[in-house]
Amino acid sequence: MTPFKLTDELVEQIEQLIDSQQNTELVKLMDDVHYADIAEIINELNEDEATYLIKLLETDKTSDVLTELDEDVREAILKNLSAKEIADELGELDTDDAADIIGELPNSIVQEVISEIEDREHAKDIVDLLRYDENSAGGLMAKELVKVRENWDVLKCVKEMRAQAENVTRVHSIYVVDEEDKLKGRLSLKDLLTTSTRTHIADVYIPKVDSVNVNEKPEEVAKIMSKYDLEAIPVVDEIGRLVGRITIDDIVDVIREEADKDYQMAAGISQDVEADDSIWQLTRARLPWLFLGLVGGVGAAAIMGGFEEMISKHAILFFFTPLIAAMAGNVGVQSSAIIVQGLANDDLKGSVGSRLIKEMLLALLNGVILAAILLLFTWVWKGDFLTALAISISLIAVILVAGFIGTFIPLFLHKRGIDPAIATGPFITTSNDIFGILIYFWIAKIVLGI
Repeated sequence: MTPFKLTDELVEQIEQLIDSQQNTELVKLMDDVHYADIAEIINELNEDEATYLIKLLETDKTSDVLTELDEDVREAILKNLSAKEIADELGELDTDDAADIIGELPNSIVQEVISEIEDREHAKDIVDLLRYDENSAGGLMAKELVKVRENWDVLKCVKEMRAQAENVTRVHSIYVVDEEDKLKGRLSLKDLLTTSTRTHIADVYIPKVDSVNVNEKPEEVAKIMSKYDLEAIPVVDEIGRLVGRITIDDIVDVIREEADKDYQMAAGISQDVEADDSIWQLTRARLPWLFLGLVGGVGAAAIMGGFEEMISKHAILFFFTPLIAAMAGNVGVQSSAIIVQGLANDDLKGSVGSRLIKEMLLALLNGVILAAILLLFTWVWKGDFLTALAISISLIAVILVAGFIGTFIPLFLHKRGIDPAIATGPFITTSNDIFGILIYFWIAKIVLGI
């Protein structure tokens, strides 16, 4: 299968077919195109063209297309669809995707859309999902699953599974519940096929099954599924009843969104934005951290102003200021990045104290090696051993402090329930710049006896 490639020629061809309303040719062209690729095409069309194409194609395809569209494009299309048309699209989707789309609709039409969904059980499941916080396992799960009761025999179990499987896109697991729908375990398909039809499920099911509570954070669900290589995980309520399942495709979305957010935060962008957002939105996301950088720069300049006399006597100290600031920022970002990654992957072992000691030893080793190189270079270049020694000792101290700040700050933020990714960007760089320059000139003043 040749990978799909969106070209300007293809987009232009589709626009021409829409403009001339050549519906037969348009449907034929889209017939073998995957829904994710159709979504990529629609993202390039204007609002009227996108709506036209969605209305033209069959709902069994366009419903999946809607889930893949950029949020602003989907919002524009849904605005041009009637409540009945939206309901028809939702009727083809799994409950989790349907609930996500309904959550984006204006409150004024939500009830009307739900009332237009023909499958009342499907509508009931969607409404049930809407009551969960979107930032929870309940808000992430789907209601579609296959479950059997422990008191059924194998024959009845197979019959019930066939009926349930009609509404499930992919059967990852067969869950076993009791009469109160409390999760008891899972059923192996192999055991089901090789067991007598008269055998009760209670005698063959596997009691051990990983599950998550409806209130669990999506990030924690992602960690569990990643750790145990799960394709799906059941979700239970506060009293242990099976209420849904979360599949790997939803977790991939969670991981991607979390990675995007952490990357932007590390780059000094305080809000979730995209390249196509307005200039005002992008400015609001970037300006706070740029302002912090400005404050840090002014602070560093003020500190240097306090050592103006020393700089005038030893001008060489001024030339090494960018190096000291850069090393402080780099070491701090490196340390914080390792800690944040460890926290995200739940890989950090031992106490905070042991982690700090390890980072300090690492910073000391790196500092000594770099300082020795700098000492030799400066001494040979300027022939002033004492000044070279002052700069080199300052470098070791700055690296140690930067390593401490880069390690301690993300651990501290994590303990306080604040996303530690904030500590990998301008926050660490700016704070280390200020402390680094202050330490640099202070040590230089002591060593040079000024």
